[in-house]
Amino acid sequence: MILTMGFSSAQVSDVANPVSAGDKQTSTEAESPAHKALRDLRTVMQTALNQRDLDTLLQHVTDDVVFTTMNGDRVVGKAGIRQYFTKMLEGTEPVVKSIKAQFTVESLSHLYGDNVAVAFGHSNDNYQLSNGDTWTVTPQWSTTVVRQNGQWLIADFHYSVNMFDNPILTTQRTWLLGGGLIAALLALIVGFFLGRKFR
Repeated sequence: MILTMGFSSAQVSDVANPVSAGDKQTSTEAESPAHKALRDLRTVMQTALNQRDLDTLLQHVTDDVVFTTMNGDRVVGKAGIRQYFTKMLEGTEPVVKSIKAQFTVESLSHLYGDNVAVAFGHSNDNYQLSNGDTWTVTPQWSTTVVRQNGQWLIADFHYSVNMFDNPILTTQRTWLLGGGLIAALLALIVGFFLGRKFR
């Protein structure tokens, strides 16, 4: 929902087990400075999100960052992210009371030269809403990271959930089912009394 990142995974093989040449290569890649820097960035961003530390989040994105949220909003630039963050998490009537996110990558980041990386994975998120609801979701995410002046920064982040299976649909189904049962019960009651009246 709000800006969150997960990047390179630590895929270091157990030295006690025999490994193939491909495994050794993957292990070597995971230990490279670029992947370590990306893992550090993931940790910083995840911690900042969970602590609602907007200033730290903004220090690690580009000026023209593009962020597509789980609910289909798109915000551009640091000012856009600050406005979205304030709307969702701050102010007199915030939508979200708290967030706890844990990001998992599905493979090492794809590096394109020395200054561009693409990462993807999923996260386990818990949202406590201001209306008292609690949502647990497992969204998919992808991100493009660029290195500017020696620092890795988020240039694009896309966050999405399964449109056919998510907490909003579950709530709607519950309401519809409950409403249908109530309507059927009312119809039976009305039918009973009308039947008695016209006997």
